[in-house]
Amino acid sequence: MATAYQHLSDYDFDKVPDASAMRIGIVVSEWNQSITEKLLEGACDTLERHGVKQGNIHVAYVPGSFELTFGARQMAEQLELDAVIAIGCVVRGDTPHFDYVCSATTQGVTELNLRYNIPFIFGLLTTDNMQQAEERAGGRYGNKGDEAAITAIKMVDFVCRLKK
Repeated sequence: MATAYQHLSDYDFDKVPDASAMRIGIVVSEWNQSITEKLLEGACDTLERHGVKQGNIHVAYVPGSFELTFGARQMAEQLELDAVIAIGCVVRGDTPHFDYVCSATTQGVTELNLRYNIPFIFGLLTTDNMQQAEERAGGRYGNKGDEAAITAIKMVDFVCRLKK
């Protein structure tokens, strides 16, 4: 388990680029909302802590994690954004539904990264149970939303540095 070796909210604050001019979209799944709202809160707090203005954080909701890729694409096409973070939570159940949703969402976010010139950040929790999700949404392993926000800032900076 990767989070056994890396706390999701740990990072060197001084190594995060200035994000004051960045515009970030966040598409959030309504499914498992008790988890996704905590992830969203972590992402927004981290973005603001690194200079992203509240008015430059655009949040939109979709029904479930499967719909994250469509929502992320729409945000990229309708808004002038530097990155889009996809936040969701899929908890394993008794059927193969978990595998299909996780695989499709992963492939969808990868496809968006290949088709567009902005980064799409994978903020999807894929856990075996709700306890694992809670541990990664502000619990003992930190907050995946924090990690997604830092990744977005670093990837936008990466793109900007390549353009120079």
